[in-house]
Amino acid sequence: MSESGLFSISDFAKFSRLTRDTLLHYDRIGLLTPASRGENNYRFYTGDQLPVVNVIRTLQKLGMTLEEIKDLKDRRTPELSEEVLEQQIERIEMKIQEWVYARKLLNMIRKTIHSVADVNEDEITIQFLPAEAIVLGDLNDYSRGRTFLDALLSFYHSMSEKYPEMDLNYYVWAIYSNERLQSGEFVEADRFYFNNPEGHDRRPAALYAIGYARVGYFQGEKLYNKMVEYIDSSGFEICGPVYVEFPLNEVCVAEENSYLMRLLITVHEKT
Repeated sequence: MSESGLFSISDFAKFSRLTRDTLLHYDRIGLLTPASRGENNYRFYTGDQLPVVNVIRTLQKLGMTLEEIKDLKDRRTPELSEEVLEQQIERIEMKIQEWVYARKLLNMIRKTIHSVADVNEDEITIQFLPAEAIVLGDLNDYSRGRTFLDALLSFYHSMSEKYPEMDLNYYVWAIYSNERLQSGEFVEADRFYFNNPEGHDRRPAALYAIGYARVGYFQGEKLYNKMVEYIDSSGFEICGPVYVEFPLNEVCVAEENSYLMRLLITVHEKT
């Protein structure tokens, strides 16, 4: 049944992307009343009501209840409507920023996992790597009995103060001086850094000896010693710090002792 220039409830449901039951519920609570009723109480709607439905659906998706939306409708004025819409736009902007941060983080994690997809974990190579953006922390302080965890906590505090708008959810990896590692010390990292593609600091472009091991945290001594022998026998020598990364970690590996550690040791050819 139809009336000239009006939508039946079935057609209006189709064009508004709502169900017939939803429109009936809107009518019962007084949120959206049909423009007219025909024979046998059939409901009819106008095209002018479609934008209203879009606003209702949008506000509901943003978290407003139907009761709140009806209250706005019952008390609506241009000023009140503008105020409420501005509040919702601000919420959208916040959500957009959250999703942007989330996308960057997930892309970084995916890229990190993919970076070791085809590596030979038993092979040590020497490669030139371009500079990579990182967020570098200060030198760690281990005085007065401070531990690795104390230093890590200080790193987070320092980063949150220095970069109050920065997302702190990126992987944290460690830098060890060659002197520290030669002494067999694989616990007290000299510095920490975020693997953050928007960082203002850089892991330098350089030659690196690169090796891998399936280990847990703080278990890199064996690989480091193996790499030192390889570097020397290959005509190179260590000339800078060691970057310790775990591209496969608790995010994607269930067994802690099966994380994939990557050591990047700065080297140059012997003179």
